[in-house]
Amino acid sequence: MILAVGGGSTIDCSKAIACGVFYEGDDLWQMIVTSGGFSKALPLVDVLTLSATGSEFDGGGVISNMKLNEKLGAGLTFPTVSICDPTYTFTVSPYQTAAGSADIMSHIFEGYFSREDDCELSDGIAETILKTVMKYTPIALRDPENYSARANLMSCSSVACSGIPEYGKEDTGWPCHAMEHELSAFYDITHGVGLAILTPRWMRFILKKDPTALPRFVRFAKNVFGLEGKDDQALAQEAIDRLEAYFKSTGIPMTLRELNIDEEHFEVMADHANRNDRLAHAFVPLTRDDVVEIYRACL
Repeated sequence: MILAVGGGSTIDCSKAIACGVFYEGDDLWQMIVTSGGFSKALPLVDVLTLSATGSEFDGGGVISNMKLNEKLGAGLTFPTVSICDPTYTFTVSPYQTAAGSADIMSHIFEGYFSREDDCELSDGIAETILKTVMKYTPIALRDPENYSARANLMSCSSVACSGIPEYGKEDTGWPCHAMEHELSAFYDITHGVGLAILTPRWMRFILKKDPTALPRFVRFAKNVFGLEGKDDQALAQEAIDRLEAYFKSTGIPMTLRELNIDEEHFEVMADHANRNDRLAHAFVPLTRDDVVEIYRACL
């Protein structure tokens, strides 16, 4: 068996190892590129030490190849057992606590912003997870050994990427993850930080590009932030501003320049992010040029 002790990267790598033991080819990176439908893997037991990716609760994994500037999601294997003890996250740094919490929220946003408006159970779960993360992350930052805060964040991590909050939803292509994977592949930045920088800019961009996205943002404003008012556009903009202010309050850098990232690779990153037109069926479809514009707005 494989024993994985750590966060998402450790568990994801262990999933690949568990499958790779039985892979018949010689190139394990090719196994990731062509992943899916593995019939055999070693049993995997994980001891979770970071609330973020939800890898303890799903069958996917994200594997990076820094030589090729590639970071790919792959269908691998589910853990046989996940040991989720919130006390093992007491020593997680404030930076990684905040980044992990942003990752949890992004897993919700990727499915929540969709064209399906009749999935009340899914939307209700999604909205509750967002509110729970924003309630308990500041507590965990102030008091790292607060069991209630760490436990709530850990349970949100597991459920957010389990697929449950997306029941009844069509695939959106997960645009922010597609864009952030490129940032991480080229610059090796912390995944949750990249997502926090991208998300408000992506929101503002799609709201401007397609006014039919407005009702979903109004629901977000009312049900997550408790905002009220008759001007729907103002509600949507205030919700996005509050989300950005929340991320900033947790200590996450909110521009790419703070991470020493310029626009040198934006064009090729945009090509990779939208390969095979994966973002053509997003909540608001994005082109290559749209992705470049969103990257530039993050500077």
